[in-house]
Parts: sequence; structure tokens; C-alpha cells
Amino acid sequence: MEVKRAIKFMLISTLAFACMNAIVKHLVHIDAFEIVFFRSISSLAFTFTFLIRNKIPFGGNKKKLLIIRGLVGVTSMSFFFMSTKHLPIGTAVSLRYMAPIFAAIFAVFVLNESVKPLQWAFFAMAFGGVVVLKGFDTEISTYGLLLACVSAIFSGLVYVTISKIGKGDHPVVIVNYFMIISTIVGGVLSIKNWVTPVGIEWFMLVGLGVFGYFGQLFMTKAFQVAATNQVAPLKYLEVLYTVLFGVFIFTEIYTFWSLLGMSLIVTGLVLNIRYKAKQNN
Repeated sequence: MEVKRAIKFMLISTLAFACMNAIVKHLVHIDAFEIVFFRSISSLAFTFTFLIRNKIPFGGNKKKLLIIRGLVGVTSMSFFFMSTKHLPIGTAVSLRYMAPIFAAIFAVFVLNESVKPLQWAFFAMAFGGVVVLKGFDTEISTYGLLLACVSAIFSGLVYVTISKIGKGDHPVVIVNYFMIISTIVGGVLSIKNWVTPVGIEWFMLVGLGVFGYFGQLFMTKAFQVAATNQVAPLKYLEVLYTVLFGVFIFTEIYTFWSLLGMSLIVTGLVLNIRYKAKQNN
């Protein structure tokens, strides 16, 4: 029963994130930093409300690490939004999901963790997917691919920073710092290229924060009620949902090579998740 609930939560979570991705792709004419601003400020309503209602201090304990987490987080998010302007949305999402590979590499040096030989093989499979994407799919933008990979690198740093914070701060405090810093950075950097939203675009921009918040909420619920190895692989349903949105809403065309490359990336990362889960049991 708990597994079924977790699956339901992950289906909702990944669909919410895919909807957020679709909105980002639709607003391709709006500067990435402006999208960061709206994505963040609309989420603050949820985080502020939660912290106030539960009487949790806003300041947190590990302030330096919280600020670092916010800075690397907004950098990752900005580069991802930039990449969606140059890549099919499903491809951009697949490349962003390479973050666990970079997190594992950083963890070796920062957290003194070890990576098993078989994990390196899984990572090589995922990197092979990137090579297939760029080496065989001539439609893929080199600049867009670079932006998405930089986003994944900084997302990997986010994982390591959160590990360093550990249980020293409430999860919503961590997210709140991220949203505050992202609102400030996005707001300041968007001034030069600001595009005033028109009509339904206002609702879509606010929707970024709503979908992002509920995507995170239901993913957290899923991990709370079922084992990681049962839940984590379902995160990659976001790629499937997003590709379908890309095809049916934005009439994107995915070649055989792009689908093969994306499949290699997702398969390598899912195998790594399952292997790690077995090692921890």
C-alpha cells in the first residue's frame, strides 16, 4: 500500500515538474533571469507561510552553507533556463539530470566518499549518452548542450552542499534561502532585458513557482513513505512527460540519436540509483 502511495506521489511530482518545464519552454521570449525571478518569488509565498505557521526561525543555523547552497542553486537554475532556449526541452531536462554524476565526483573530494567501479561504469554509460547526443545528432546546439551541462555541474554542487548542511537546518529553511537568493539575483539581472508579461503570461510565470513547489512537496512525500530504491528511479518520468509535452505541444522533433542518447543518460543514472540502494541494504 505504501509503495502504491509513493508511486502516486511521484507521478504527481514528475508531472508538476514537467508542467513547469513546459511553461519555461513556452516563455522562450522572456529572459532566463526574469523567469528565475518569477519562479522564485512565487515559491516564497509557500515557504514563508510554512515557516511562519510552524514557528520555524528564518535565519537558520549554518548560514554560510545556506548562502552557498542558494548561490550554486540559482546558478544551476539560470543555466538550465538558458539551455531551454537552444535545446528541445526533453533534451535539456535529460542533460540536467546528469547532476548526480558530478555530485558523486565532488563528494569524493569534499565529503571523502568513495565511488565503486561499477558506478563509474554507469556514469560512463550516461556520459556516452551525451556523446551520442552531440556526436551523432547534428540538430543539437553545442551552446545549448554546454549550458545544460554547466547547469548539471552546479546542481551537483547543490547536492554536496546540502549534504554538508545535513540535519543542521530544516529543509524548508534551506529552500527558503534558495528562493530568497534566486529572487534577488534574478530580479537584479533581469532589469536590463526585462519583458513585461502580457495577459496569461502573468499566470504562467506565477505557475512556475506553484508547479515547482508542489513537485518538490509530492516528491518529498514519496520518499517519506517508501524506500529510496523504489522511488528514486521514478524521478526520471519527468523526462518522459517533458518529451511528450515537447512533441505534442511544441512540435519538437526528436531523432533516433537524440532518443538513444537520452535513454543512455537515464538508464545509466537509474542503474546507479538501484546499485547504491542495494549497497546500503
